[in-house]
Amino acid sequence: MTDDPMEIRTAAHFKALAHPFRHRLLFALGAGPATLSQLAARLGAAKGTVAHHLGVLTEAGMVRPAHSRQVRGGTERYHERTFRRLTGVGTDSAATAALLGAFAEELAGDPDPLMHLRHLRLTPAQAQRLRSTLDELVGEAEEAPPGQARYGVLVSLYRHPRQVR
Repeated sequence: MTDDPMEIRTAAHFKALAHPFRHRLLFALGAGPATLSQLAARLGAAKGTVAHHLGVLTEAGMVRPAHSRQVRGGTERYHERTFRRLTGVGTDSAATAALLGAFAEELAGDPDPLMHLRHLRLTPAQAQRLRSTLDELVGEAEEAPPGQARYGVLVSLYRHPRQVR
């Protein structure tokens, strides 16, 4: 997994992100490499479903084979994400809706989440400064060692589509 963010810009990226189950797979792989069986058990899904969606993510370059090992006459193949974080370059409403749906599923498991939605009037310079600050804050957040609780962070700064006076 690379520390560089993956920029969402190709049709394959948007296709891969257009289904909420694929977001759940990417979240699950954020904990580290996993096998098809491990992912199916973790997500409560059939192995065939996991395999199909892993294929779409692999084709989009978001997941890759990590390693494999021999077990009882078979081979376990581990899969991993190719990125640590995603950044959006364009907007695709289906991919955005899928991301927010997957986020809502994850959020439902936290009894005390922090969420803010606020509309601000900003100059272009203020918006750029806020964007840079948020990007730096999330991008440089230090990871705790394995065994510690995992937290999700979703940050967005967007220009409101309507001018509200």
